[in-house]
Amino acid sequence: MGIIRQGILGGFRNKTGSVVGAYWRNRDVIRGLPRVSNKPATQAQINQRFKFGLVTGFLARLSSFIDLGFGSGNGSVSAMNEAVSYHLREAITGAAPNFSIDYSKLKINKGKLLLANGIEVAITVAARIDFSWLNTVPDGKYKDATDRANVVVYNPAKNSFVTLPGAAARSALGYNLLLPADYSGDEVHCYISFSSVIHKKLVSDTFYVGEFIVL
Repeated sequence: MGIIRQGILGGFRNKTGSVVGAYWRNRDVIRGLPRVSNKPATQAQINQRFKFGLVTGFLARLSSFIDLGFGSGNGSVSAMNEAVSYHLREAITGAAPNFSIDYSKLKINKGKLLLANGIEVAITVAARIDFSWLNTVPDGKYKDATDRANVVVYNPAKNSFVTLPGAAARSALGYNLLLPADYSGDEVHCYISFSSVIHKKLVSDTFYVGEFIVL
């Protein structure tokens, strides 16, 4: 039974006939009941479901970054939905049934804050990734010495991440990220972004530093 809470012109909740009322992303909405189909899925539908599962499973472990750095800001699209849409469109490679993620296209953040210049990775110590970047003059809202670097390392062989949001201030010009000892000898993909501590939700795009072998 549907319940009208704000008079005849207000939104309603629950099922009424063949529709369901709900409050979704700051809006009163009405949805039709889903139809049960006995038709077998087409190959295109199977492919899309596989790609969707691949992307959502991969991004779920980066939700804390994505919640900060994606989303239109008007409440109509969630940060995760926007991130999934981007990666389905830009980061899937291969042909059915061998789809995979192009790690160079991964974005943990997406925004207007300026990246640092001269971002590099050096590997000189076992089980450690040394990120570095150049000093640049602050540029008002979109670049400040207090901005924080967010670093991510992904190990495909172990299907695992090492992440550290807010690892160091932009002014530090670098950060040495310790990795698990069993990463030694593995190839890893390295990423960095920056987030403002002054302006909430202001982040940079993700910079893919490259693929490296851990000592």
